[in-house]
Amino acid sequence: MQSELITQPYSMRLWAWLGPQLGSWLLGALLVIGVALPLAHALLPAEHPWFISAYTLTLAGKILCYAVVALALDLVWGYTGLLSLGHGLFFALGGYGMGMYLMRQGDAELPAFMTFLDWQTLPWFWWGSEHFLWALVLIVMVPALVAGIFGWLAFRSRIKGVYFSIITQALTFAAMLLFFRNETGFGGNNGFTDFKTLLGFGIAEPATRAVLFLLSLALLLLAWLGARWLVNSPFGRILTAVRDAESRLMFCGYSPLYFKLTIWVLSAVLCALAGALYVPQVGIINPSEMSPANSIEMVIWVALGGRGTLIGPMLGAGLVNGAKSWFTVAFPEYWLFFLGFVFIAATLFLPHGVVGWWRRLWRKSA
Repeated sequence: MQSELITQPYSMRLWAWLGPQLGSWLLGALLVIGVALPLAHALLPAEHPWFISAYTLTLAGKILCYAVVALALDLVWGYTGLLSLGHGLFFALGGYGMGMYLMRQGDAELPAFMTFLDWQTLPWFWWGSEHFLWALVLIVMVPALVAGIFGWLAFRSRIKGVYFSIITQALTFAAMLLFFRNETGFGGNNGFTDFKTLLGFGIAEPATRAVLFLLSLALLLLAWLGARWLVNSPFGRILTAVRDAESRLMFCGYSPLYFKLTIWVLSAVLCALAGALYVPQVGIINPSEMSPANSIEMVIWVALGGRGTLIGPMLGAGLVNGAKSWFTVAFPEYWLFFLGFVFIAATLFLPHGVVGWWRRLWRKSA
């Protein structure tokens, strides 16, 4: 094999060497860059040529959070065959849970928007939101409860395919309309913003931004390691059986309901944790995060990267959002056209995503 590689062109030898190690190389680069960026932002002076601005660090932190969402969506779509068009709901619920805590960190008894709307008392669902530990409970339990109830009803009724996708989109659209209303107590159209402190630290301080970025990186790496272990376990093999031959699995004596429900709730919690880290970095959360268009964009991340690969959706989230940040500045009026082109091109020319294309090149060079 080694002698054959020597006689091949350099480009072919490079594919053969890098092909099997794609995931390891990407994650290694992510770890190195991920540690270097916050250090360059927090420790270097602004005039230093290697200084990383707050905008760049925030953008990188957002992409890390989006990568966690793409990974979570890949677990239910790529490995279980459940195409969700409503994962933006769970992402936003986690963000609102963190936002409630951040809004209670001032001296006022009521958040500013409640004072503006002439509210006299704090709604019952805001009780305890000034405590960080209770906020963590809300961030995890509320999305898990919503996902659990919805999943139980949907999977118990054996709703699947396009019908499942439609009702997930309807769920997030209904939630968006609800949160847009001022009387629901979540800030209406404006949502939550103007955050000042997090655990007593200034939220705009370089050290705080660096820590939030590192926490996003840690969440992504832990989520990837956990997902990799899960899909290679017997539980993961049953998930792929649900995707490929659910009727045959039932004939063998398994009940797909609990397997689908477990992975569905786990995916929702991962999205919520990503949303909770997203909000203090970008400084705002509003109902637009629940827009069905956002959930569809999440599907594009997974499709472009390569569903059922774990590393592919993370890569797809980085590619799409990196291109989005450039296009919205250089050609803001053409961004949506570009996004549509990416989805069509991925469907026609990259049916297995970027990772599938990479693997095909590797097989040809091997």
